[in-house]
Amino acid sequence: MSAAADILAGSAAKAAQKRVSGWAQLTRLLPYVRRHTGEVLVGMLTQAGMGITGTLLPLIIGVLVDCIKGAEVPLAQLGRLTQISLGFLLPYYHARNAQTIAVFCLALIVICAIQGIFSYWTRQILIGLSRDIEYDLRNDLLNKLVVMEPEFYVRNRTGELMSRCTNDLNSVRMVLGPGIMYSANTFATMLLAVVLMFWISTRLSFYVLLPVPVVAIAVWIFGQQIHALYGKIQASLAVLSAKAQENLAGVRVVRAYGQEHAEIRGFDAPNREYIDRNLRLIYFWSLFMPLLQMLIGLAFVLVLWQGGRLVILSRITLGELIAFYTFMTRLIFPMVALGFVTNIFQRGGASMGRLNYILDSEPKINDSEAARGKITGIRGEIEFRNLTFTYPTQRSDIDETKGNGTPALNKAVLHDISLHVPAGSILAIVGPTGSGKSTLAVLIARLWDAPRGTLLIDGRPIREWPLETLRRAVGYVPQDTFLFSETLRENLAFGVDDATDQQIREAAEVASIAAEIDEFPAKFDTMVGERGITLSGGQKQRMAIARAVIRDPKILILDDSLSSVDTGTEERILRRLESILRQRTTVLISHRVSTVQHADQIVVLRDGRIVERGTHSELLARGGYYADLHQKQLLEEELERE
Repeated sequence: MSAAADILAGSAAKAAQKRVSGWAQLTRLLPYVRRHTGEVLVGMLTQAGMGITGTLLPLIIGVLVDCIKGAEVPLAQLGRLTQISLGFLLPYYHARNAQTIAVFCLALIVICAIQGIFSYWTRQILIGLSRDIEYDLRNDLLNKLVVMEPEFYVRNRTGELMSRCTNDLNSVRMVLGPGIMYSANTFATMLLAVVLMFWISTRLSFYVLLPVPVVAIAVWIFGQQIHALYGKIQASLAVLSAKAQENLAGVRVVRAYGQEHAEIRGFDAPNREYIDRNLRLIYFWSLFMPLLQMLIGLAFVLVLWQGGRLVILSRITLGELIAFYTFMTRLIFPMVALGFVTNIFQRGGASMGRLNYILDSEPKINDSEAARGKITGIRGEIEFRNLTFTYPTQRSDIDETKGNGTPALNKAVLHDISLHVPAGSILAIVGPTGSGKSTLAVLIARLWDAPRGTLLIDGRPIREWPLETLRRAVGYVPQDTFLFSETLRENLAFGVDDATDQQIREAAEVASIAAEIDEFPAKFDTMVGERGITLSGGQKQRMAIARAVIRDPKILILDDSLSSVDTGTEERILRRLESILRQRTTVLISHRVSTVQHADQIVVLRDGRIVERGTHSELLARGGYYADLHQKQLLEEELERE
């Protein structure tokens, strides 16, 4: 696919994503919730228990007021409901009786304690559930990220992916924990309270519900704004995170070039954009909450006004008005929580959409064409058949001659490569920078996909080999050496779970790094700094060689892996590697003739084409690029000796 097509496809995908509502994005969480169905049910039961016990409190307060007022029958308007809910306490009721007040106050304390227990378990279960699902989501995100091909990481910056896996994941967790808990609490409390309020007084209940349509409209309007804004905020945060990550990773380059102030200025623009979008969100949130509080306050004024009239007219008792008013007070938190929950769900919906981008991504390099059934081990024969390769992530230039904005074809990196490497032989590739040497290497490891039928391993198209089988048979040492922030031992044994200390030392000795490791205070248990910062370039390269050797691969690829070591160390490494190289198929990529002169065949690449091939002596006799390179390096060595 051309870069222009990629851009168009990406734009279409983004447009489609914008059309998907936050609620639709959150449906992706349902499979995760189903894994914890038991916990959800228990959490909902404890939430219901909290709502029921909370409903008893206003009724008991109403009974206390009627007792003090001297009513012969407490909460007379509720009738049968009073018997059902407070039947266990009514035998102790006597008008204007101190013992009655003591009994009902004690009941208040007990019910508050029971409600507290239900509240504790609700939070323990539902908030704990959100952490469990967060754990599952984080694992699924990492599982997806580690199988994605390099093209995915060309299109998405590391900082942006990190932002999605941290900040966005946290917003989704808020939906699963506080969002669900407060939603259930709001629903249970409002349902029970409204039913009992209608039972006490239908007229007063209508006054309470008057602002509800306005609240619903406000929630919908502000919810849409919050969802759109939060999506932009998270995108800004991703850009900010990517910028910070790049500056931290390249801090030595920034300092070396004295660009501290320039980078700070460059950071200011995305930082300001992030703050401005947050301020915009605060603006909408600041309008929403006062509006909600104003509507709630208006309902309280109406109830006091009309409820007072009903008490004066003896339509309801003072205790019933106080109970009604207490139910209204209990509705304040659900009403406020409604705004809070709206914010949580809209933020979570926007963030889940960004996580779905990762979860829905499918690796283009996969086992869809792999042969089924029993697969024999790889011997190491490699064959390229008329291979022409273009990176799918290259940007297309616009064909100005047409003047119609038609994307031009991408420039091919490799052209018509035909090459056969017998199993157990050594192939060396030399050529100027940018000639396509490393591209050949990554195609063998299938980090990028060669066109169908152009690359075969043991006579079988490379796509028919299962990825696990292929990559376990390949030991790849890239130009850009990466070491993990672990011990030297763990870095050396990376990818070999059962590596023994003896195997680790032997691999280190082959790479001529064992003696230097022994000089460290902790030897093989020495911690390596981030990306191997505590080691020199040559030490990191030799660590990478040892890491590849310990895997005992059938195909060993050394991509300019001796460029950071001196010629003396290079000779030692090659001498120790000689017996190992003869036991497997080896691909040596180098700018040094001394590295490749003993190869079985040497190919010279220029502009993505094979311009020379043969043995060391044959190429010298031909007097081409290879011979010129050899003469230049001999002259350089002579000058160094002088």
